[in-house]
Amino acid sequence: MKLSTKSRYGARILLELAKHHETGAPLQVSEIARLQDIPMKYLEQLVRLLRLAGIVRSVRGPKGGHILNVPPEEISLGQVVRIFEGQEELVECISSPDTCVKATGCRFRQAWKEATEALYANLDSVKISDLMAPHDPIE
Repeated sequence: MKLSTKSRYGARILLELAKHHETGAPLQVSEIARLQDIPMKYLEQLVRLLRLAGIVRSVRGPKGGHILNVPPEEISLGQVVRIFEGQEELVECISSPDTCVKATGCRFRQAWKEATEALYANLDSVKISDLMAPHDPIE
């Protein structure tokens, strides 16, 4: 499975907002775009999805912008992926067996289901707050 740019950028937006969460001060889209090197037009689309999911809140006015609506320790990477990828399962036949003519006797379906569960268990265990501490880059 390869995560889309939406999921990767969405996580980066949330991380940037989490860094400023304690201050209570909203961040403008232009500032998030600059800090995270995300094109502003694309960032606006992603923030909209995060608002619809209830994770981000917009503040109007000259000092307005966006803030987390949920504490960073309550936002998991699994949630982020679910918001931006749309489908939770690695293969559609897990939740909709009628989409595959071989689903009934499929020897792989259970393996795909277990792999999906393991993936999301791992992603759900990582909170945005966990990612705020400095760490060593992956080699």
